[in-house]
Parts: sequence; C-alpha cells; structure tokens
Amino acid sequence: MKPIQRIHHSSAMHWVGNGFPVRSVFDYNGLGRELSPFLLMDYAAPTKFLPGREKRGVGAHPHKGFETVTIAYQGELEHRDSSGGGGKIGPGDVQWMTAGKGIIHEEFHSEAFTRQGGTLQMVQLWVNLRAKDKSNPARYQTLLQKDIPEIILPDQAGSLRVIAGQYQETTGAAQTFSPVNLWDIRLQAGKTVILPLPSGHTSAFILLAGEVLVNDEGQAREGDLVTFQRQGEHITVHARSEAHLLILDGEPLNEPVVGHGPFVMNSSAEIQNAFEEFQKGEMGHLPE
Repeated sequence: MKPIQRIHHSSAMHWVGNGFPVRSVFDYNGLGRELSPFLLMDYAAPTKFLPGREKRGVGAHPHKGFETVTIAYQGELEHRDSSGGGGKIGPGDVQWMTAGKGIIHEEFHSEAFTRQGGTLQMVQLWVNLRAKDKSNPARYQTLLQKDIPEIILPDQAGSLRVIAGQYQETTGAAQTFSPVNLWDIRLQAGKTVILPLPSGHTSAFILLAGEVLVNDEGQAREGDLVTFQRQGEHITVHARSEAHLLILDGEPLNEPVVGHGPFVMNSSAEIQNAFEEFQKGEMGHLPE
C-alpha cells in the first residue's frame, strides 16, 4: 500500500479572467514541486452563472513547455489556439493541449452557455514535459465523453473513466509524452475500492464531491488533495457518501523545473528566451 503523504486543503476561491472561479489546489512554486510530472491544478467548484451576453473567460495568452488538461463536469467551454486547434467541450469531455515549443490560446464559456446561464464545474491540470519534448510542435486533443473508456468497478462500487494511461486492460483516450494515469472515479456510498498504482510513481487524488476514508486512516472531504508516498502499489478508498475523485498518477521526470507565469522550462535562461519568443510573435497568432 502507498502510505498517505498528506491531505492538503485547497486555497480560497479566486477568479481567473471573468469566467473561472477557481481554487488553487497546487502550483509549481509550492506543493507542485513534490508532484512531478504534475505542475498545477485549479478546481472550479460548481458555480451558478446567470444568463448574459458578455464573453466570460480568458483572452489570448501564451504557454510553453508543458500541457494543459481541462476536464468539464458541468457547463460548456470553447477553446481556440494558434496551432489551429480548438473546439467545444461539455459535461464529461476533456481538452488536452500540448503547449510544447509555444502556443497562444483563449478559453471562454461557450456562446450558448453564456446566453442560457447554468452551472460551471471544471478542473484544469498542468502536466510537465521532459526537456527533450518541450521543443515539440503544439497540438490539441479533444476527448469527448463518448470516446473515454468507462469501467464498472468490482462489487458495483462505482465507475472509472480512463482519461489517460492504463487501468488493468483498458487504455485511456489521451496520448501522453510520459507515463501518466488520469482516472475519473465515482463511488457509491458505503463501497470500498482498491486502486492499483505503480510503485515509484507520483500518486494523488482530488476529491470533487463527498467524503472518503483513505487507506483506513485518512479522512478527506470535498476539495481536498490527498498525496501518497511513491513506494507501494495500491491505495484503498472507502466512500462514506457518494463520492467523486480524480486520480493523478505519473512517472516523475527528475529534471529541473523553472517556471514563470505561463512558461515552465528547465532553466532561467530558457524562461527568458520564452518571453522573447512571445514578444516577437514566434508562438503564432489566433485566427481572425
């Protein structure tokens, strides 16, 4: 069993742009330093938006050196980027954007969701790239709910969606540059699940709803991040109520991490170079 490292409570809510009321669960200057290959996670708990006409979200901005993974649980988002990627995601869908050598993108509520209003709930995760992969061309993957494999857990304990990686014989929908398991799990009240996670990997989960007992000792509630030591090959989760959790598991990259704002590289000189490339327009432009 992987021992619990800590149970971490998310920060207070703040706004990203005018469309995303998020809690910073971790970032690359804090707890993220222990969670390679994961750099940052923001969680937008369910928030009601009234019908409106003004665009809500974040306008054009750059990224370089990592990947962003956005999971929509409620509401609808639209994305455009300078690689030509883009699309709309709704409940259960995922967008996996590789910033690579540099990209410009924007993220807004969809026009229909803005006009009609409704509840928004989402997670955004940043996944680091190895030094050798940071120079890859940018790319965009739309992973629709219907294309993400879903498994019924033993004893009718609940369900598990394999967004990325491997769960037993099932392979996830996303293409990744290093070994990453990203599993979206819903558990029935009173049920227990044993989750296999590779020894040596960084493993953690955020609890999106409910209350759980972890490894028969740690109690976690909505918004908590549970992190584990790297030795051991499984964790146990007992749902005290209906519960929803997102498992993050990945092979540590064991490389220097130097981040500044929207760029994450391996040295300060590379960060400076990223800012210069952005200022020169070398990360591309959004289509008109």
